[in-house]
Amino acid sequence: MFTPTPLNLRMPVPSDIEIAQEATLKPITQIAEEIGLLPEEIEFYGKYKAKVHLSVRERLADRPNGKYVDVTAITPTPLGEGKTTTTVGLSQALGAHLGQKVVTCIRQPSQGPTFGIKGGAAGGGYSQIIPMEDFNLHLTGDIHAITAANNLLAAA
Repeated sequence: MFTPTPLNLRMPVPSDIEIAQEATLKPITQIAEEIGLLPEEIEFYGKYKAKVHLSVRERLADRPNGKYVDVTAITPTPLGEGKTTTTVGLSQALGAHLGQKVVTCIRQPSQGPTFGIKGGAAGGGYSQIIPMEDFNLHLTGDIHAITAANNLLAAA
């Protein structure tokens, strides 16, 4: 059974980084177990991050499909709340407030948002991805691998 991590709501609302650093992180092994993933279906990237193998689709093929919400585009507010904040907020509302089983998939951000070119890539306030620093700068290393491969091809 999935158990949402309780939030410590404060007024006035602290900064994004304060909220991220005060949050209690749940180990990805616990999350995987709560949503029914088997250990061999997970590729771990530390204690709080993982990739899910596509073999899960085959194992669960006979189960009924769930509902799918796709946040593809949004005009951000002047404070920068956009797709990620909306996606995380929807996930929180469906899971913690309405008791639905929710899994949220978010793509790794480009480096533009991280270095101040546009809004933050991890969401904001109480609707953000944590650990924020890992999400914005490295995550699983895929972007770094793509960059290195691109540079190698360009140099050839």
